[in-house]
Amino acid sequence: MKTITTIAELTEAITTLKSTGKTIGFVPTMGALHQGHLSLIERCKNENDCCVVSIFVNPTQFNDRNDLLNYPRNFDKDAQLINAFCDIIFYPTAEEMYKKEETEIPFDFDFKGLDKVMEGKFRPNHFNGVVQIVSKLFKIVQADKAYFGEKDFQQVAIIKHMVQLLRIPVEVIACPIVREESGLALSSRNELLSVQERKIAANISRVLFESLNFVPQKSIVDLQSFVIEQINSISGLKVEYFEIVDGNNLQPITHWTNANNIVGCITVFCGKVRLIDNIRYK
Repeated sequence: MKTITTIAELTEAITTLKSTGKTIGFVPTMGALHQGHLSLIERCKNENDCCVVSIFVNPTQFNDRNDLLNYPRNFDKDAQLINAFCDIIFYPTAEEMYKKEETEIPFDFDFKGLDKVMEGKFRPNHFNGVVQIVSKLFKIVQADKAYFGEKDFQQVAIIKHMVQLLRIPVEVIACPIVREESGLALSSRNELLSVQERKIAANISRVLFESLNFVPQKSIVDLQSFVIEQINSISGLKVEYFEIVDGNNLQPITHWTNANNIVGCITVFCGKVRLIDNIRYK
């Protein structure tokens, strides 16, 4: 495994690989890696000749500066975890990735409304930053396939839209959520939870899985109320939003017959830690 910190060096390495006909898989991350990331990286390695993993805490996708400052970072631990499966780690600085003006002016992109709901509604300009960095990384890495976790359901939909709109020649592969034994969706933010908060947070997935038993008997509105009320009744948890949406366009639905791909997406505060999860209903 080789660690590369500059765009120039990575470009040279990628050019050499491509000249010999190697296929390249890519897993973009912000570090604080866990078994969920590892599942993406293992699949990437199995399906490509070379596996590239980026570790970069992207400043332009944080609308809360404290969230950026508190985001967990541990490069040595990350590198040790993925050593057996990764060929290249791309570990640039913010100065390497951005000119100063790029971090000061919001990235302009036509999301076709995908950014106006759920995460986009509560985190203004978040997806502008996501698209800004992922499009940069795709251009640099020139991967054949890129792997993302479905925990970030809205993000995956937006990246697929970006690839189509910008005609980027990469196949975006969405991989299933990996969960702890308790059911809690694996997330880098879980590192910010205390032992007790981790136990409490497991109730998020418990309620989501329980809600499957009421489909389609309960109406959309009633099921939303059930999930929100159940989670909010647990001390230490507070739902920010729970939306049941068409999985193709992310727009809220009003009836189970409105779409063939239906997903429930939720964000919950456990103490001060913001956690996201989702569940497929149809």
